[in-house]
Amino acid sequence: MQRSLEFCHLLQATCPSALASFDRIIASAQGKKIALFLDYDGTLSPIVNDPEKAFMSPEMRAAVKNVAKFFPTAIVSGRSRDKVFEFVQLKELCYAGSHGMDIMLSSADSESKTEDDKETKLFQPASEFLPMIIEAYDSLVEATRSITGANVENNKFCVSVHYRNVDKQDWNSVAQLVDDVLKSFPHLKLTTGRKVLEVRPVIDWDKGKAVEFLLQSLRLDDPESVLPIYIGDDRTDEDAFKVLRERNCGYGILVSQLPKQTQAFYSLRAPSEVMEFLDSLVRWKEQQQPAHVQE
Repeated sequence: MQRSLEFCHLLQATCPSALASFDRIIASAQGKKIALFLDYDGTLSPIVNDPEKAFMSPEMRAAVKNVAKFFPTAIVSGRSRDKVFEFVQLKELCYAGSHGMDIMLSSADSESKTEDDKETKLFQPASEFLPMIIEAYDSLVEATRSITGANVENNKFCVSVHYRNVDKQDWNSVAQLVDDVLKSFPHLKLTTGRKVLEVRPVIDWDKGKAVEFLLQSLRLDDPESVLPIYIGDDRTDEDAFKVLRERNCGYGILVSQLPKQTQAFYSLRAPSEVMEFLDSLVRWKEQQQPAHVQE
């Protein structure tokens, strides 16, 4: 218990609580539109042993739905876009799946209101890699078949090899098997997450690039009038945190109970605190204007 408290104090010292710093965040948003970017696993839903059962609570779904009434909101996930939409089930959001390599946006959320701009838009910078990803997925399923607990997930433009349920003594074996498969796919690369190995195309694209693309596409890329906030818990979210820090515009918020090196400005300890933060944004906005009035 004491060690856990020490971890918490260390994290807060280097990355202050977004709840405790809420007034400071809101002060930075005065006269600006807030744009929200939310990771899914570990941010809107708890991390679970079976990735197919990473359901968000009805209360969290309501919190996201409410916050999207006031602020442009996008889900940016390593999951396939279709899969994360099945979990979230909110049509009013933008979705960027496969670590931002599969983006669906409707500019009904943007400032432009022409008929052409209201059409749903799809952006897939890694589309040429799709046959290769399918082949790699099949190879990884076969290669890890003998490892009890290994779970290979096809996320369309990336493949996730989960080893959370694998005996710890077999973790190195999983990594070696994945490395061996990748020798046949020189145009794919390996990145790591929370007990997951991610196989992705070798292209200059990540969640940070996806955030920049969304801001530009939704005409929200003016730092004088827009304050982006990105909330995420994993290593892949660091690319988005870094973009906001380097732009000197917006805030990354890390979801973690443990101290980590991060590009984020603030922290939240769990999805429950993420929901509290989203609810706080809604209450603040409701105090500014009637709920039915949009900026």
